[in-house]
Amino acid sequence: MSHTERDTQFLRESFRLAEQAAQQGIHPFAAILVDADGKVLMEQLNAFLPEHDMTGHAERVLMTRANTTYSPEILAGSTMYTSAEPCAMCAGAVYWAGVGRVVYGASEKRLKELTGNHPENPTLDLPCRTVFAAGQRKVEVVGPLLEEESAQVHVKFWQA
Repeated sequence: MSHTERDTQFLRESFRLAEQAAQQGIHPFAAILVDADGKVLMEQLNAFLPEHDMTGHAERVLMTRANTTYSPEILAGSTMYTSAEPCAMCAGAVYWAGVGRVVYGASEKRLKELTGNHPENPTLDLPCRTVFAAGQRKVEVVGPLLEEESAQVHVKFWQA
């Protein structure tokens, strides 16, 4: 799938938020939900801290919030921009919330290379496209996009 200038703009905003998270000592992941008109509906940083919630991925938390706030029609027309590819858990949350489109930076494969076997991020190298393909509802996916730009915050965070 092709991307637009708006995709690049919001994806870079997710990178900026991921960097903001890293500066706070939070795992450097972030996600933004944008409606069909380009209005930001919600933003979310990783939520691993303070309780060490391994399911507190930015995308999963964002989908929980969005699903309880917006109608299925709004979510179907929305795009989630995320600094890294949604893992299998997060892709499942996107699918069940009914978001119609995902644009991501670094792939799970690249993230696994960057984080290694870090105990706080045992990356599950399963493409989100594979998860979405198993479903009955279409989710458009654009990514990896600006992958090396997205990877910079992870190089600094996980290998420090």
